Amino acid sequence: MIRKAKLSDVEEMYALVNKYAEKGVMLSRPRSMLYEFLRDFIVVEKDNQIIGIGALHIMWSDLAEIRALAVREGYTGQGIGRQIVEYLLQEAAEINIPSVFTLTYQPGFFAKLGFVEVDKERMPQKFWRDCINCSKFPNCDEICLEYKIIA
Repeated sequence: MIRKAKLSDVEEMYALVNKYAEKGVMLSRPRSMLYEFLRDFIVVEKDNQIIGIGALHIMWSDLAEIRALAVREGYTGQGIGRQIVEYLLQEAAEINIPSVFTLTYQPGFFAKLGFVEVDKERMPQKFWRDCINCSKFPNCDEICLEYKIIA
C-alpha cells in the first residue's frame, strides 16, 4: 500500500535511508530533513512495516526532484521502486510540473523508467538551494537524470 508519510514513520525512514548511505549508494539524510520535508514523502507499507520510501520535492514552478528513494533489503527487484517513481511522477503531473529530475548513484534504474541523463548545470535551483550545503559540493559524483512530463 502506498500512502503519504506520517510523523510516526520518520524513524523507520531514517533507518532505511541511512542504511544505504552507510553503504555509499545514497546520501545520508538527517532526521531534521525528514521532518522538515515530511509532506514530500510517500511510503510503501506491507504488514505494518515500511518497505519503501520516496519524495517529490518541488524546486520551482517548472521543476521537481525525486529524492531519497529507497527500498528495504529483501524487497528490491519486486517493482516497489518503480511503483514509487510512477506514483511521484503522477503526483507531479497532477500539479502541472513539466519536468522532474533526480540525482542518483543508480542511473540505470531511472533510465529504465524513461529518465534521460542531463548535465547537472541544467538544474541551477537545486544547486543553489541544496547542493551548496552538501559535503560533496562542488565535487558531486551523483548522476543527474530528467523526466519530461510535459514537453
